[in-house]
Amino acid sequence: MADLARGRLRSKIPALKEALEGSFSAHHALMASRILAHIDYLDETIAELSSEIERVLDPFSEEIALLDTIPGVNRKVAEMIIAEIGVDMSRFPTHYHLASWAGMCPANDESAGKRRSGKTRKGSKWLRSALIGAAHAAGHAKESYLAARYARLKGRRGPKKAAVAVGHSILVIAYHILERGAPYHELGEGYLHQQRSEEAYSKRLVRQLEKLGYRVVLDSLPQPT
Repeated sequence: MADLARGRLRSKIPALKEALEGSFSAHHALMASRILAHIDYLDETIAELSSEIERVLDPFSEEIALLDTIPGVNRKVAEMIIAEIGVDMSRFPTHYHLASWAGMCPANDESAGKRRSGKTRKGSKWLRSALIGAAHAAGHAKESYLAARYARLKGRRGPKKAAVAVGHSILVIAYHILERGAPYHELGEGYLHQQRSEEAYSKRLVRQLEKLGYRVVLDSLPQPT
């Protein structure tokens, strides 16, 4: 076996031969056979459970395919989302209710412009783990709104809080996809900068009106169909 060494390991063949010397008794053979048998058992169990998961999720193949269009979300994550929240979004009046139920909605506790707590409420740990994993994957997607959002929040608040925030965004997107039965529509990385510019412009106009003595309440107009 030492002679099979390649590259820089060739210079260490004497040490490899010494390390490979030893005895393999009947006791070692028994333990190795038990370990291999246990591995075979685990492989068989995984195969059976995977087959059962596919059977149960087969009626939701269309919804899984739709969720799979979200950056960072693969089939396994899509299956996890459906397993935890279902496909009927009428159970949640709004996406805010879903995010709160899932424990992916950071508490909004601010005073004098200072945030005192950004912890999320407890929810499904399986769903949270899947969404945060998807958020990290989405952070590496090219020319993606979610990647731009992850990068911006990572620089300000660190990777953990950025992943929670983007995971929340993915859950909101999943809500609307399941509600409308339509695939994900990519906004592009430039949308985030455009959105921030529009928000800054709106705030500037509000401040100008308030200086004139007006109380301003912003209410979005319905989008034309």
